[in-house]
Amino acid sequence: MGSVIGDILTPALGVAISPIPIIAAILMLLSPRARVTGTGFLLGWVLGIVVAVTAFTLLSSILPTDDADASQPITGVIQLVLGALLLLLAARQWRGRPRAGAEPAMPKWMQAIDSITFPKALGLGFLLSAVNPKNLLLSASAGVTIGASGLAGGAVVVAIAVFTVIAASTVLVPVVGYLFAADRLRGPLDGLRGWLEKENAVIMAVLLLVIGVALIGKGVGSF
Repeated sequence: MGSVIGDILTPALGVAISPIPIIAAILMLLSPRARVTGTGFLLGWVLGIVVAVTAFTLLSSILPTDDADASQPITGVIQLVLGALLLLLAARQWRGRPRAGAEPAMPKWMQAIDSITFPKALGLGFLLSAVNPKNLLLSASAGVTIGASGLAGGAVVVAIAVFTVIAASTVLVPVVGYLFAADRLRGPLDGLRGWLEKENAVIMAVLLLVIGVALIGKGVGSF
């Protein structure tokens, strides 16, 4: 089980460090209905992660299992495809980074966050974690690793829980922290938001490149 946890740490960190969901959470915490929308977004974010990684775990668990020392071509092909897609997304992020002196382009839906309701915040959190292509590929990577590991049911639940906690941590910490220390966190959160907006493309490009290469390496090693 320890090796499986080690393998899923990288994609979990990839989901956790995704700048757009963190920016969205911060904007909600700086909005007039911070506690309501922030909580809704956090619940949707966690739910989306659980649904995505669980779905891919169940799908990969039905793949034929072989001896641990034998080749696993099906798992290897899946890992190679996921790794290649992550590299393509990394290249796209790098090409889309703002030039020196240019303002970074943020999604238009962020402009409406001040008027967002609890159900919409919940849905937005779910979409950004379970449907967003980058996070979906990272969750798929973790799910394939967990499902193909042959772990018992209880160990699978633990692995999914560990992935979820790590992946959700960068939204969980500011939202929970805001509930207890709203006034002290407004300044630091606003500063973090500005930095993430500026460096969003570069952060994701480097992150996806590293994870994509690692996943391709694991795929090659499965043959």
